This record gives sequence, C-alpha cells and structure tokens, in this order.
Amino acid sequence: MRFDTQCVLDSDSILDALAKLDKLAKSLVLFVVNDSDQVVGSLTDGDIRRALLKGAQLSTPVGEVMHSSYAYLSTSEKDHTATISDLRKRMISVVPLLDEEKHLVRIYNLKQQHTILPIDAVLMAGGKGERLRPLTEKTPKPLLPVGDKAIIDRNIERLVSFGLEHISVTVNYLKEQLEDHFVQPIQGVKVNTIREPKCLGTMGSIQFVEQFHNDTILVMNSDLFTDIDYEDFYLHFKQNNADMSVAAVPYTVSVPYGIMDLDGRSLKGMIEKPTYNYYANAGIYLIKRELLDYIPKDAFYNATDLIDDLIRMDKSVIRYPINGTWIDIGNPQEYQKAKDLVRHMKG
Repeated sequence: MRFDTQCVLDSDSILDALAKLDKLAKSLVLFVVNDSDQVVGSLTDGDIRRALLKGAQLSTPVGEVMHSSYAYLSTSEKDHTATISDLRKRMISVVPLLDEEKHLVRIYNLKQQHTILPIDAVLMAGGKGERLRPLTEKTPKPLLPVGDKAIIDRNIERLVSFGLEHISVTVNYLKEQLEDHFVQPIQGVKVNTIREPKCLGTMGSIQFVEQFHNDTILVMNSDLFTDIDYEDFYLHFKQNNADMSVAAVPYTVSVPYGIMDLDGRSLKGMIEKPTYNYYANAGIYLIKRELLDYIPKDAFYNATDLIDDLIRMDKSVIRYPINGTWIDIGNPQEYQKAKDLVRHMKG
C-alpha cells in the first residue's frame, strides 16, 4: 500500500485516475495494477487527454486507455545504467522497479536521481583530523559543517543521488558521535557504521564490513568535497575492464626560476620557468570486490599498498581524471575554501 498514491487499478475509472494525478506534486504518472498487484501499464494526463479526444468517457476503465508498453526496470538485472541512459534519451523521468512477477518494488524519479549504480560504498571516517585542531578536539572531522551540512553528509547524499543503497562508514576517533549521527537514515538510506579496532589505514578497515551486495566497491575518504560524476567513473571502470580505478586530480607545479638541463656535469641548456603537470591521488577508488581478499588481516594497509600489490600482480589499475571540484579538507585553509565555495553554490 506504500505506492497507493501513485497506483490505480485497471478497473478504476478515468475520473478516479484524474483525482489521483491531481494530488501528485512531482511525478505526473500513475502505474496501473491488476487484482494481483501486477503492474500492467502506465497512465499520464496526456494518455487521458488523448483518450477523451477519441471518445472515451470519464467512467471508462483506465485499463482501456493506459499505456501497456511502459518502460520499467527489473530486479533480475544487476546493472541498470544502460537502461537508464536510454530512458533519459527517451525523456522518461519516472520509472518503476519491478520484481520478476511484475510487482512494484520501488519508483524512481530520474529528475531527482542521476542513475542507479550497482556499487557498495565504504567511507573512511576514523582519522583524528589533527591538522584541523582545535576544531577536531571534540568533533570528528567528517562531522564538521560545510554550509548547513556535515562534510560526510554531503558525500553520502551525493552517493545516494547516484542510486547507492549500501553504504558503510568506518569509525575510530570519537566513534560514538558518528554512530549516533547515523542512527537516522540519510535520504532514506541506512548508513552502517563499522568500528575499526585500531588504526589500519585506508584499506585495512574494510575487512570489518560484514557483507557486500555488489561486485564493485567504492572506497573513499569521508572528508572530501567533490562533485565527481560517479556514473562516469563507474562506466569508465567497466569499459576498461579494470580491476581498480584511482580517481585523480590535476596538479601543476610552476618553477619560478630558470632550470638547468644537465647531462652529468655538462650544461645542455636552460629551461626558463618550466611548468610540470601531474595527477594526484584524489582518495576515491573503485575496486572489484574479489580483490579485497588481498587486503591483509589485522595489519596497517593503505590504498597505495593495494595499488602497488595489484600492479605487481599484473592487475589492471587505471586512472580516472576528475575535471570538476575536488577539495581535500585536511587543513584550515582548505576547509575555509570549501565553506566559501558552498556559500556560492545553487541548490
């Protein structure tokens, strides 16, 4: 019955359907169900308008005027990204998720949600944030506010907007505050907190996540301020058949002096005020779930350790460039930069 406001029986009249459509604030579409609660079609005000122009009456059952070849997502599919991309091209914004018997499981509004990625996420929130003291003496860094929200909440809300439903947060320093913070769901998604018994690095604490639901795992620092496109990140990862993808940010070093081009002692020439372009680790990773088995038990182990080990094993480790916003809130200057940026953001 939780979908009652957006569903109508195929035996209900057009007038009944119009009354329900009138009460819908955002998504002007109804899903038509039969006596077995199976979805058999969709209905919009446009469908009704066209039916009335063809001679239908307000008493006509909606089963006679519904759109029977409606678009939907199926629980039997693990990856909906290609289907959702096609729906967007067809300008379809409201889509039901159905089980194998066509029962309604969920309704997605693609105007409010980017996509539905088959990814589990683990956010690292166990650090002490020592460079931000005294702000972090009594408050864990992930809970410091950026605008009207905690840093970590901004990251979780963005993950939820890309359809992630299985999110864990590893905690250590001032862990009770984070555990209390996540008692309530974030935008309908329950966030699980995982206690790290001791400092085990950016990858070591993953071993304490009891269950993963997807084959791709996103691991990230919880104190980042970023607008990374997680869908593009995931598609790039899949298209390259990678074992691990490391998000990277451009980093430029400008030398304000003339640099000697040397061959041993011999001066070959001068390079005037050169600029060198690099990519820096952004602290966001996509990893095949099976590779988490390589993480040693009860040992300090960073993401860079995993990268080195996978490269030694000849696994495919690729770079994904971030072209938008990325701020590592690790010191007062970067924290202020993030707060200033939020002040000028829309929405």
